[in-house]
Amino acid sequence: MVSERAAPGGASAATAASAAQIALALVTVYILWGSTYLAMRLAIATIPPFMMAATRHFTAGVLLYAFARLRGAPRPQPAHWRSAAIIGALLLLLGNGGVVWAEQRVSSGMAALLICSEPMWIVLFAWLRRDGKRPSPGVIAGLLLGFAGLVLLVRPGAGGGMAVDRLGAAAVLVASISWAAGSLYVQRASLPRSPLLGTAMQMLCGGVLLFAAGTLSGEPARFTLSRVSAGSALAVLYLVVFGSLIGFTAYTWLLRSASPVLVSTYAYVNPVVAVLLGCLVVHEPLTSGMLLGAAIILGGVALITTASARAAVPAGASASTAAAWAAAPAASLGQPGPAGEPASTVGSPLVETDTTLRRVGSPLGETDTTLRPELELPIEIETCASP
Repeated sequence: MVSERAAPGGASAATAASAAQIALALVTVYILWGSTYLAMRLAIATIPPFMMAATRHFTAGVLLYAFARLRGAPRPQPAHWRSAAIIGALLLLLGNGGVVWAEQRVSSGMAALLICSEPMWIVLFAWLRRDGKRPSPGVIAGLLLGFAGLVLLVRPGAGGGMAVDRLGAAAVLVASISWAAGSLYVQRASLPRSPLLGTAMQMLCGGVLLFAAGTLSGEPARFTLSRVSAGSALAVLYLVVFGSLIGFTAYTWLLRSASPVLVSTYAYVNPVVAVLLGCLVVHEPLTSGMLLGAAIILGGVALITTASARAAVPAGASASTAAAWAAAPAASLGQPGPAGEPASTVGSPLVETDTTLRRVGSPLGETDTTLRPELELPIEIETCASP
């Protein structure tokens, strides 16, 4: 799907959205996605983690698939299902499933903070792949700063006077790495042109894989429907309706209506919301060490983001071109979705410039009409994961 073309000066049809509408959508994403970490912890209080995550994603997938098909999306091809299965395994089975499992052992706030390492893994993977390029000094500095923050978070005493559970922390980091790998795979995967249909397929595949993981780990034998508390049931319903459906709808609307810089702010707000809700609602520990580690990680992510944004603007570009690049709607720049939601669901990774289609990262002034693999650092590094 080719996104809207930015008009001169960064204006587009998408800019018709009012400031109030954009603010409301941003607040919706901030609160809903920031609160899903707490909702997952409440849900797994009486529901096994993989079964809970499977129920959430499969249910949301069925609803989105039906909605997309009713809106006229064509039937997906076998190649699309194969890509959806791989993405579902990376983002939902290992990614979201890993976080849900880990929240049995670490606080929801700690999980949200550790997940913010995802942009760092994306940078490393993009650098190490065959066509990768060395990150700029600013990006490397952001990487080092972020990893220093991770060390502070998992060190003994960071979790409120007790050692952070190493197995739980490792599971969250594996989830973050898997999300990063899945985000990079999405760029070259064969997927439907309909964003909603692609999302639904990945949720369906991820849900099936999560059910299989739960079965293999013996969860059905430990699960009794009569023992599911009202709180857990409501938490699952909240995750389906508000986390997956309403939150995703607000996010994809923002991608087409606001600048990528503004949209990417959810990456810094969501973990703060998660930590505060965990502390206020279920009295999770909030120590000075956690605050310091969180500040350093988010500082590293911010440094990576700003350094990458500067690198994305073509060298020698005029001030008006640079301003248009920054102000263009996020969908027109291929801004990815949060790794906790299927990443292929947002705008096309192609940018339309006059009649030439190019991958994000190619110079705006390039006249070559070929479609080149993206060699610059992927724009996914602007995001932290959301469950």
